[in-house]
Amino acid sequence: MDTSVAAIRLASGVVAPLVKKLFRGEGAGAGLVDRPARISSYVSLREQRVLTAADLRKLADRLVAEALRAPGERPLPPGDEAGVAAALAATLHCLGDITLTDLEAVQLGPRAFAHLLRSSAPYRGLSQDAELFYRRVLELACMHILHFFTTRSTFVAATLVAQSRRQGDLIAKMDELLTRLPRRDGRDTAFERRYLDYLARRHGTLTIFGLDLSPGSSRWPLDAAYVSLEVDRAAPAPASAPAPGGGLLPADAILGEYRRVLLRGEAGSGKTTLIQWLAVAAAREPAARHPTPHLLPPVPAAADHIPYVLPLRTLTRNGERLPAPAEFLAGSPLSGEAPDGWTGRVLRDGRALVLVDGIDEIPEAERPRARDWLADLITAYPDNRWLVTSRPSAVRHDWLADVDFAEVTLAPMTPANVRAFIERWHDAADDVPREYRDQLLDSVATKPDLARLATNPLLCGLICALHRERRGFLPSGRRELYSAALSMLLHRRDRERGLRLPYIAEEPQLQLLQRLAFWLIRNGRTEMSRDQAESLIGKGLPSVPAAAVLGEAPAVFRHFLERTGLLRAPTVDTVQFVHRTFQDFLGARAALDEGSLSELTRHAEDDQWEDVIRMAVAQGRPRDRSEIMRDLLAARSTRAVLLAFACLEDAAELEPELREEIRAAAIRLVPPTDSEVAGALARVGPLILDVLPGPGAGMSDTEATYTVLAAGWTGSERAIPFLARFADHPSAAVRAELDRLWQRFDTRRYAEEVIVRLDPPPKWLSIVGNTQLSALPEFARPPGLVIGRGVTRSTLAAFLRGQPVQRLYLHEFRDSVGDLEFLRGHSSLGELDIQSWPTLRDLSGLHGLPLEDVTLYMGSVLDVAAATASWPRLHRLRLRGVRTSWSFTDLNPAAPLEELDLQHVPADLAGLGRLRSLSVLRLGRAWRPSTKAAWAELSRLEHLERLVLSAETLGGLVECTRLPSLREVWVYPYDGVSAGVEERVRRRFPRAKLMEIPEETP
Repeated sequence: MDTSVAAIRLASGVVAPLVKKLFRGEGAGAGLVDRPARISSYVSLREQRVLTAADLRKLADRLVAEALRAPGERPLPPGDEAGVAAALAATLHCLGDITLTDLEAVQLGPRAFAHLLRSSAPYRGLSQDAELFYRRVLELACMHILHFFTTRSTFVAATLVAQSRRQGDLIAKMDELLTRLPRRDGRDTAFERRYLDYLARRHGTLTIFGLDLSPGSSRWPLDAAYVSLEVDRAAPAPASAPAPGGGLLPADAILGEYRRVLLRGEAGSGKTTLIQWLAVAAAREPAARHPTPHLLPPVPAAADHIPYVLPLRTLTRNGERLPAPAEFLAGSPLSGEAPDGWTGRVLRDGRALVLVDGIDEIPEAERPRARDWLADLITAYPDNRWLVTSRPSAVRHDWLADVDFAEVTLAPMTPANVRAFIERWHDAADDVPREYRDQLLDSVATKPDLARLATNPLLCGLICALHRERRGFLPSGRRELYSAALSMLLHRRDRERGLRLPYIAEEPQLQLLQRLAFWLIRNGRTEMSRDQAESLIGKGLPSVPAAAVLGEAPAVFRHFLERTGLLRAPTVDTVQFVHRTFQDFLGARAALDEGSLSELTRHAEDDQWEDVIRMAVAQGRPRDRSEIMRDLLAARSTRAVLLAFACLEDAAELEPELREEIRAAAIRLVPPTDSEVAGALARVGPLILDVLPGPGAGMSDTEATYTVLAAGWTGSERAIPFLARFADHPSAAVRAELDRLWQRFDTRRYAEEVIVRLDPPPKWLSIVGNTQLSALPEFARPPGLVIGRGVTRSTLAAFLRGQPVQRLYLHEFRDSVGDLEFLRGHSSLGELDIQSWPTLRDLSGLHGLPLEDVTLYMGSVLDVAAATASWPRLHRLRLRGVRTSWSFTDLNPAAPLEELDLQHVPADLAGLGRLRSLSVLRLGRAWRPSTKAAWAELSRLEHLERLVLSAETLGGLVECTRLPSLREVWVYPYDGVSAGVEERVRRRFPRAKLMEIPEETP
């Protein structure tokens, strides 16, 4: 039926006089006083008593009759006229409740104004034809109503006043905005371009150990050499269900997830290289950020941010105070060029990416001052992004928690990371025979001892360099590895270059270098002045006569700096070891030579001495080892005992009785009962697997969970059979952690030995990459899949074609296509959760699926209405951050909906009342009822047991609703429930509890 027929039959000459009867007379002016300001004040209904309800029904009857008075096809079946007229009269009667001004109504337009009237008094019981006819007549009537408003003498005057007010508001807002905008004049813009270009060049290269056998070859492009690692976001207390915020994440994407991050990592794990990568990614122009296609996309948060790299070891080398924003460029050649106040403007406008490197590289006594400095900066400039790095044990777990820093830890390199590093290293060293690369890849894959060493970029680089230098023969332990690396750098480097220089043996060089290293360790530093270094060398030269061949102290220092590759000068007047690990190794050597063993063990609680002590045990004589180990045991602290136990791996010779005593002391510390102890045990390395108890040893579920974590966090392949013993543990939390740990190990082996043995089978499995999906074992009942950003669309689509997956969680799924066609026709899918997919625009692939539980949380503009209308089995629906026009009438009428969670709800609740099976309803924090009709819809939910809403709406809830089944009323935190309102809620709903909602859904 052509619904436009109604419009043809309602001529203006007929409608206008009828519409005019709805309104009273008017007075002159702009309508600024209170009574004539609203439509309801001049409607001829209610308290004015000019137009009665009977008159209104007669008017509606006449409108319907006029619409039907013409030859041709009848738009309504016989007998429906009365129903349409009744609906029209009820709707027009709501003009008396409208709180808009006539100007606001005209701005809405006839269609939206008609929708507002219908929402205020929804009318049920019309046939489909009658409903269409009623809506068209109402819309046309609204067109004439709005036209009538524009003819009133007050309308033009009121419009001018409103325009003047809007113009004033706009000017005020523009003034405020201009004060907030960065000063983008020529000086700021030109300097930013120059600064970012400098930063990209300054941090765009890094040193790959061993690639310095020809002049100038030690610096390589960051793009070619960088290997993306992962960070572990594991929460301190493991959860029993898959957590969107847990698990591994690419390290260079971490600032896309959190605005403030404390990144922990062992020495050599890649913390500083990551800071370089983040700085360069933020500094480059978008089109030039990634010239090589195999690299990950740039940091999502880096675009349009100005990076500041702040190495604390340099900023505090002489005890200077930490810099104010104006001093962030101190030491940079561009520091004098910045326009006055530029850094402050960047920080104030939230455009800064502040990268603070090395909390652990300043003395422990200075760290509280550094923390206060950070907190003050964040208080003054809260809207920027911050990354702070530290060794794992340098600061306590909650060191920056009160300024909202998320804590993550750099995970050990996976076998895939190691393979990628070795391949890139050999690509850079293009003179290395191909068979060397293949031989090393095979050795790392098949020799557990070697794989155990290759856990971070530094050690991988050393292994590659030594493998090349020794033509395929590698040392077998950490001490041997560092000794061989020092020998390569000190003794063979210049000889292989063919340089004619005075020959000096390796040992005299080590004797002088270890003096520098031990001075730095004793003073809690990683950097010293050039004068200090020359002074220490000068004091040592009389005891090392062989070094005299190089000259006086300045010449010897210059030789170490320019020829050995062990020292570098970050500025013209400072020097540091090329890596902290070499400093610790040589410092331990100096402590042994001086007999300063008690000095070592006195610092057992200091994280800066931990590696020094371990390397002293590795290099010491049996008597030295025994003394160190006994002193550590005598300290009786958890840290000292675990350090002694970790040293067993480095102690080639030790009395059996002492070894067993240390082992027994370590056993008393297991099983772990919290994440900090589990982390400390994991840092011991695979040796801890020998003392961790297996399942069935009388452990609680909590102890079993942290035992699994301690074993898994070692990253050793030896942990796989240990973890497999927990596969049938009765605790769901234990089995969930076994799933999360999958990312840390060889994918296929872990799947075959652990994942396939989980009993009962997991409800959810976290899949972060294509290799995991391809290695997924077959289950009798496929688990739900939590799909991460490393899974590609094609791999997921191919997998789903062969697997009847029932639950799918697309978490951080990265796909640029933006549709769900790969799910079309997937008839087994009952539960779907989509979060953090910013490019998703099309839900049509979900139409007609047998979905029962759906969550959409992504901040996209989506047509949700067509999808929800096609789900007749829907029990649970959560919409968060979905910007769309949607109403409760868009739900499938057959859906047995039990739970609704709506962070962005429609303007009214029209249609909600027909969801009679609903027991849980969560309305968004910003929801405020626009009319009493909204409360009426709510009252129709006879089986509603839990309601979540803002505390500001509790008064209306008490006054306007009747909910006999209500058992829980939750309000959002910080909304402030007054004592009087709380008492009214308790009296109105005596069987319901009033509670504050936690940060997440109750």
